[in-house]
Amino acid sequence: MALFQSGNPALSEKKFTSTVIQDVLSVENAMTVKGSLQKFGVLLIIVLGSSFYSWKQFADGGAVNGMIWTGAIGGLVLALVISFKKEWSPFLAPIYALMEGLFLGAISAMYNNAFAAKAPNIVINAVGLTLGVAAAMYLLYSFKIIRATEKFKSVIITATVGIFIFYMLVMVLRMFGFENMPFLHEGSTFGIIFSLVVTGIAALNLILDFDMIEKGSEMGAPKYMEWYGAFGLMVTIVWLYLEILRLLSKMSRR
Repeated sequence: MALFQSGNPALSEKKFTSTVIQDVLSVENAMTVKGSLQKFGVLLIIVLGSSFYSWKQFADGGAVNGMIWTGAIGGLVLALVISFKKEWSPFLAPIYALMEGLFLGAISAMYNNAFAAKAPNIVINAVGLTLGVAAAMYLLYSFKIIRATEKFKSVIITATVGIFIFYMLVMVLRMFGFENMPFLHEGSTFGIIFSLVVTGIAALNLILDFDMIEKGSEMGAPKYMEWYGAFGLMVTIVWLYLEILRLLSKMSRR
């Protein structure tokens, strides 16, 4: 029974069902939706704090390439470890948020500098839109306007996997010197449509994430899974923010 399908590889049915509490007496130590959202708030504060640091480093003329690589590679490694060792998430999820903050702050500062003339508020707009979209998805899910049906899950999962494979292929091609992917970065009509579609898929992944956290709570997953659920949400939010930032940059180039 596929209760926990998601386009987010950090959140899956096996991750939750393998940790369900069998002893009803342990219910006070079980995962809750509120607890997951609270812990996501903690991770968000960490991301904002570390991103402010790397942003300031760039603004002060300091080198941030090390932060970008540390954040990107460190975040990826930690994400993989957390995915396999979910019981470590209370300790590793905050470190992951720290790494992602360093990466996002530096990248955002670069975008802000590059578009200072054409779009001076590009980063603020991207942050606002990301939070707005996340809030909208939560409300749509809470009021059952969008339901995580099996068909809905199947479509979003397939699209997400396709996007992931495509991005991996682009990364490999770049390693061999093939960088002619104009629609990924240029503000052509096709490029903007591509970004809109990817951004939409990223946003809809939040519906699946909310659904899985709710099901995990209903099934009595252990308390540390709140951190795991918060981590999964952070993965999607980071992806959503980057896609919105890319979309705004494309629109600014037109």
